[in-house]
Amino acid sequence: MILKIITQLAGLQKSFINLLRIAVFVVMVWIGGLKAFHYEADGIIPFVANSPVMSFFLNKPAPEYQEYKNPEGKEVAENIAWHRDNGTYTFSYVLGTVIVLIGFLVLSGIGFPKIGLIGGLLTFGMSLVTLSFLITTPEVYVPNLGGDFPTEHFGFPFLSGAGRLVLKDVIMMIGGLICASESAQRLLQNKSR
Repeated sequence: MILKIITQLAGLQKSFINLLRIAVFVVMVWIGGLKAFHYEADGIIPFVANSPVMSFFLNKPAPEYQEYKNPEGKEVAENIAWHRDNGTYTFSYVLGTVIVLIGFLVLSGIGFPKIGLIGGLLTFGMSLVTLSFLITTPEVYVPNLGGDFPTEHFGFPFLSGAGRLVLKDVIMMIGGLICASESAQRLLQNKSR
């Protein structure tokens, strides 16, 4: 019975890789699509502003953004004006479009291995950049708030909500490599025929 299940699982590997492609596609399109909304754009600014790879896309230096944070679901006119001047929304729209396109490239790997290879490698690269935020963005760790009952549970390794969100890109990074690897395998098989 167990051997039969193991044999069936082994035979489904290609189907599972295609399910992985679909999962990456769903995440990319959903998250990329949300970049068109102010709350999502506002939320990525701590990552972008503190990143040596991306901060040059914005007009204002870190940590100025901290004064102009909108709580999720709420829009303050003064904060929106600051984000417009900062280039937050323009950057977010472009980033969202790139993320959605990468999602489509990964999904296309089901039928087109060359395109899937590119999509998988771009997913890997995008995830590396995202994971670099664990080094560059102060908001990814629980801050020392002091107070009447100080705690030693702040800073590294205590991830904030933003940090836990970033850390999950380890899975996306490996998913991109698996999709790219399977696409490369099919390309080599097609070439040898």
